[in-house]
Amino acid sequence: MYTRILIPLDGSKTAEKVLPYARYLAATLKLPVELLEVIDVADIARRIPPEKSHSINTVLENVIRRSEQYLSEVASTFPKADVKCTVEKGWAEEVIIEKAAADKGTLINMATHGRSGINRWLLGSVAEKVLRGTTSPLLLVRASEDAKTEGEAPLSSVIVPLDGSELAEQVLSPVAELAKQLKLEVVLFRAYAIPLSAMAVDPEGLYVVNDEELISALRDEVVAYLEKKTGATKKLGVESVRYIAKYGIAADEIISLGRETPDNLIAMCTHGRSGVKRWVLGSVTETVVRHSGDPVLVIRAA
Repeated sequence: MYTRILIPLDGSKTAEKVLPYARYLAATLKLPVELLEVIDVADIARRIPPEKSHSINTVLENVIRRSEQYLSEVASTFPKADVKCTVEKGWAEEVIIEKAAADKGTLINMATHGRSGINRWLLGSVAEKVLRGTTSPLLLVRASEDAKTEGEAPLSSVIVPLDGSELAEQVLSPVAELAKQLKLEVVLFRAYAIPLSAMAVDPEGLYVVNDEELISALRDEVVAYLEKKTGATKKLGVESVRYIAKYGIAADEIISLGRETPDNLIAMCTHGRSGVKRWVLGSVTETVVRHSGDPVLVIRAA
């Protein structure tokens, strides 16, 4: 399972929105924590006027000193964990990915955006590059204006979206292990919809369902699949497992279910295939990360 938690920060309150979840996981799983801030030297150099370029070393020393002090203050909010503070120079996404890769048991925790001066962590920037580039498990929290930065954010359940593929099912084993340690209820979820090939076009160019029995048959197939996976998940030692099948678009239904479920985590693989469906970054996983109000655990499928 996990051996440590890596938390990239940029000095902003927005980036700190991941901290309540990180504190809960560190305390409950008894994991050491590494707080990381990355200094972009080239970026700092660009902001220094040419006539003052000789002072870059002094500026860097001051920036590093402030970062070390900041991380030390954040570390003091983790009373139940062994915390290491690290300040490094380089490109943030590269340093994060490399540090996590050095220990395969690393769980990266980060907010999907944050600002500090000219730094901007957004999907489309550092967070997205880490999401696309890391092979390490990644817990992403979409920072909202009303999200807290203090205390802990306990979890009570984990939603596991499946699409019927073996690739997507690779999330089940790590989720089962996490659920046992955190005492979480596991909710297996699968959305289903009529494939375009089973629909006809009316004279006005609108798609209409040929046969309503097809929907019922499709639901029966999905339910049978989820019942099978529920049994398999229980065999992994998870005490509380249930399933939900919902007609609709996968990403929309996952987000909706998450909003209806308090103290929830969503766990997904970064890709999976089922017929014409394809779960890749840029599709279901990325849509959920961008729009879900719940923390999303992203696990790279082998």
